Amino acid sequence: MREPAWRKTGKTPDYRFSLANERTFLAWIRTSLALLAGAVAIDQFAPNIAPAPVRIALCVFLALIGAGLAALTYRRWGRMEAAMRQDRELPFSWLMLVMTIVVALAAFTFGVLILVAR
Repeated sequence: MREPAWRKTGKTPDYRFSLANERTFLAWIRTSLALLAGAVAIDQFAPNIAPAPVRIALCVFLALIGAGLAALTYRRWGRMEAAMRQDRELPFSWLMLVMTIVVALAAFTFGVLILVAR
């Protein structure tokens, strides 16, 4: 795999910051995997939580969010690394706001489904 072009520009950032950026990337990947695992777990272990089409739609939504998060996380990592190499301000990331809204909506939806299923 080829090294991205932005890695050949600017100066090498302090290793502590690069490693912190990498840890943040890995944390987002763990979140992505948790969303995928949650989708599979709901589909396989909670078949009575909602009618099948609703349950499947929610699981597919969670899986798609997990896949999208994994892809966006790499882009975010690269933007942060490039900014550090160029001594620029770190770019704003709307990813945190979107993930907060998605997780809050998912928690609310599944909370309601659990209450209705009883």
